[in-house]
Amino acid sequence: MGFKGEHQKPQKGKLKAPSSIMATRQTAVFLVVVVLSLPGLTNCFLHTSSVDGLSSTHRDITRKAILRKTAEVCRDIAAAEARDFSLNIDDSLSVTRVQRACSSSSNSTSSSSTDMFQNAIKSMHRSNADVDRSFPLDVEYHFHDEAIQAGRKIITEGLSSVKANMRLGNFAAARETLGRICHTLQDFYSHSNWAELEKTTPYSTLIRPDQPLENLAGPDTPTCKSCTGATMCADNILPAVLSQGLITSGYFNVISSVKPAGKCSHGGQADKTSTVDPVGGINKDGVESGHGSFHKRAANLAVDATMELLEDIRVAAGDQSFLQLMDLSQAPALCFVIDTTGSMRDDIESAKNVSFNIIDKRRETQQEPSEYILVPFNDPGM
Repeated sequence: MGFKGEHQKPQKGKLKAPSSIMATRQTAVFLVVVVLSLPGLTNCFLHTSSVDGLSSTHRDITRKAILRKTAEVCRDIAAAEARDFSLNIDDSLSVTRVQRACSSSSNSTSSSSTDMFQNAIKSMHRSNADVDRSFPLDVEYHFHDEAIQAGRKIITEGLSSVKANMRLGNFAAARETLGRICHTLQDFYSHSNWAELEKTTPYSTLIRPDQPLENLAGPDTPTCKSCTGATMCADNILPAVLSQGLITSGYFNVISSVKPAGKCSHGGQADKTSTVDPVGGINKDGVESGHGSFHKRAANLAVDATMELLEDIRVAAGDQSFLQLMDLSQAPALCFVIDTTGSMRDDIESAKNVSFNIIDKRRETQQEPSEYILVPFNDPGM
């Protein structure tokens, strides 16, 4: 959950339990799913267009970061190959414009290549949204309940999986994992107080397991006071937390109102913890949220953080592998047809040299084919 989300509707069926205790637990789980399925009761960035049109969604954030980072990769490749790259890297980027700019022939675009790029982005959107369906109440997937360490573990382990799958050529699996960890990473900026701390750059430590997580609010450290506004309040984080730069996130629960004394809540209609002292919440999922005045800043930080994650993948895997991850990179297969007839013996070595020269010139460029095919032919019967 984060920057508003979508949830699966509960399946119809009877609850069966061997005891009243089990029945109570199953009923509670059923109620959780129902609550999370009701319109307006979500606790994360939207995944589709926002109702007000002013709030950024997980889709907006992910798409913007992918288009920008992919355009940067293609720009750098073009510079290395002494080719022109005239695309402005800004909020006006589209799938078609980026695909055309990344094409080795900048005057044309392939509809099939554009569709492949678009489908790659869509697959990451789907796995991003699936976090809310599969792990709606797992605090580590959404940085709820000050689960900063556990959330970082989700991201870094997923990042390692993305890189491993790319090395094996399993780009579909890499995209699926990438979409999921993008959701968790983006949620940090909506659910923590990073934006309220007036940070202007991402919290890079979240993608670097070798760096310590510093300045986290301790479990007994009060972080919030009750909101005074009727609907929104942007000043409920304690001044001491802000002045010391302590990192915290809101508590969230759809059943129980229990939370540690003095801790911030996520907020919103579904969050029971926000009804007890300190009341209110600090989420920035939309402009209408308790801390909606920080929504734009949080969304921009989430875009920058997603780009930083993509850059980390790019550096580890290389430009061509990164473009393969986006299903955008490779030229068609290159086929060599060589006459291996005995009478051609003197020319075969020259043909091999020419072939190797072609391969070397295309290596690590956009003209590098997805595969090479060698087709020998000779006189019948040989």
